[in-house]
Amino acid sequence: MTSAYDTPDTSDTDQKDAENLLAGLRDGAWLDAQEFPPLQYAVDGLLPEGFSLLIGPPKAGKSWLALGLLLAIAGGRPAVGRIAMSTKRRVLYLALEDGDRRMQDRCRNLLNGEPIPPLFHYLTQVQPGRVVATIEAFLEQHPDTALIVVDTLGKVMPPSQPGESAYQRDYRVAGRLKVIADMRPGLAVSVLHHDRKAIADDFVDAVSGTHGLAGAADTIIVLARKRQSSEAVLKVTGRDVPEAEYALTMTNGEWVLDGANLAEAAQTAQHREETADRSDRTIDIATFVRQHPAGVQAKKVAERFGPDAYKYLTRLTDDGLISKFKRGLYGPVSEVSEESETEEAA
Repeated sequence: MTSAYDTPDTSDTDQKDAENLLAGLRDGAWLDAQEFPPLQYAVDGLLPEGFSLLIGPPKAGKSWLALGLLLAIAGGRPAVGRIAMSTKRRVLYLALEDGDRRMQDRCRNLLNGEPIPPLFHYLTQVQPGRVVATIEAFLEQHPDTALIVVDTLGKVMPPSQPGESAYQRDYRVAGRLKVIADMRPGLAVSVLHHDRKAIADDFVDAVSGTHGLAGAADTIIVLARKRQSSEAVLKVTGRDVPEAEYALTMTNGEWVLDGANLAEAAQTAQHREETADRSDRTIDIATFVRQHPAGVQAKKVAERFGPDAYKYLTRLTDDGLISKFKRGLYGPVSEVSEESETEEAA
């Protein structure tokens, strides 16, 4: 007879539960012995495999950018005008704010008379609540797909389930799209989404809605463009890519890197930021100082630009655009100049 104070024997159940919970446990020796394939890119150096968000304000040109990347991949054309494609690869565009006529017009505009590539596939309508199933059905037929773009997230975002917070809903939807990408090495899934109305310096804070979307994303790409401007900056950050900013220009709907490659476009973006809202005189003095890697005497700067150059040198140094090597000696910002400033302070 079992007493009420007796403890049931659950050792077998606990052991099985522990085995299930630790089924995926790895140790350092296992990890050290693995040889993982290198990270693959849909667009070299810019858009890696995995789940990404392309963020920007309405009418900023996100759809033009996405379509340009898709056509470049499918047709083997240079992406953003500069990044070469080694081969043609299949893509899918869920253009849920477009129709066939607009799609044709935009493709022809970007291709400059070239045929629309057969490896470019698109849908303008998806059954309500079936975007994930639609993507999976396409991948079953075309497992060689390199990039899938959903334009826009708002068109496929379902309502929250009973008892589910907005954060949980966002993470659930984004998480399902991320699983699709994670289960297929080499596949990039990118979702277009609007940014917050307020300007945010942090990538995560730029994402409209809760942090559930950004938390699920492997990569976040922000297209920062002022209204009516033909220039923009593409800000990229992620788990597997270095944080960087690249300058773009738009001509007839086509976004092109402002530079011969990503490195030059990054330099252009930095120059734009440094010269924004600054006078020509400030820019001229900063440029002159940077032309002297070993440093230039403040006296020589004043001889060239006038006696008020001293206050410009102080302001440029305070803003981090040039460095003060030592008293009266200025030069470009570099590791050497930073070391000199540290030694001088000591």
